[in-house]
Amino acid sequence: MGITERKEKQKLEIRKMILDASMKLFMEQGFENVSIRKIADLIEYSPTTVYLYFKDKNEILFNLHEMGFQKMAEYNADLWTIKNPLIRLAKMGEYYIRFGLENPAFYELMFILKAPMEALEALDANCEWKSGDLALGKLKETIKECMDKGLIEKGDVDAVAMSIWSMVHGMVALAIRDRFDKLVPKDQMVAMMQRGLTWQLNSLEISDNKT
Repeated sequence: MGITERKEKQKLEIRKMILDASMKLFMEQGFENVSIRKIADLIEYSPTTVYLYFKDKNEILFNLHEMGFQKMAEYNADLWTIKNPLIRLAKMGEYYIRFGLENPAFYELMFILKAPMEALEALDANCEWKSGDLALGKLKETIKECMDKGLIEKGDVDAVAMSIWSMVHGMVALAIRDRFDKLVPKDQMVAMMQRGLTWQLNSLEISDNKT
């Protein structure tokens, strides 16, 4: 490995250290209570070093937010090979639940904490939530395809998307905040969530398509 390659590798390693430390502090102390100095202290570098990689906390938060959506995309990698949109819709919900349960810190950052949306607004006057809009767009496309093929009742695509997303989001949010133990033992939680998702999709399915 040459000098240039070593320098590039070191830069990537420091950048990852900054992001990992920032995620840890944001989750433990809250976005507002974390400073660039605290991040620098945790990785044992100077604040100046952190500023070489990110202009401020908002940019760090935005990068973590985007990393979360990249991770989610990995869970969904095989979705678009599923031809039946109703099966794809069910898998979409299943993968969403699995992503949230396996990546609770990223899930909170992407869908629960308010700070990332405020950071987006600070970075972009138009406040575009591009990654979130892309994921939501895929959900709406699949719902519309189900409707067009007569697999689920026709209706307002946005309203149906909001209903499905709200349900799986609510289940994941309750689970990662340890609220489901009031309803079901922990070892039965995922199965219960899957049954809830199946029930909702069955309620949308046209009677002739039900087995």
